[in-house]
Amino acid sequence: MNYSTEILIDLPRAEVLKMLTSVDNLKHWQTGFISAEHLSGELGKFGAKMKLQYKFGSRTMVMLETITKKDLPFEIHYSYSTVGMHNVQRNIFQENARGVTKWISKNEFIPTSFKMRFFLWLMPNIFKKQSLKYMIDFKNFAEQNISLANA
Repeated sequence: MNYSTEILIDLPRAEVLKMLTSVDNLKHWQTGFISAEHLSGELGKFGAKMKLQYKFGSRTMVMLETITKKDLPFEIHYSYSTVGMHNVQRNIFQENARGVTKWISKNEFIPTSFKMRFFLWLMPNIFKKQSLKYMIDFKNFAEQNISLANA
């Protein structure tokens, strides 16, 4: 399944990228975030791997994040793997003359189990809604300093 989401952030691209790529900021805009553990490669650089842990209700999810392309300030790509699902995310950043950043996120979800293939087929909008929610939560954190860590 492929889809794109985008959002405008009323900050210059350099500031958006500094906040977005900081591991310390994940708790402020990613619902359910528990922890990040650097596994290999130079932190924040192409090829770096991290283990991310999230809690959704009573369910804990662990993902392996790999930076697959880093051409800042224009784009950064990641791959995420978890039980039953692989996600490729291409993030593109554009800045207009007013200093507003457009963040475009292109996602591809690839189920690696029958259960996840069925779930993806049954409820594809859940993935897009979650991606957009993360983008909105990041925008709120970046522009207004609204943190989910305090919620």
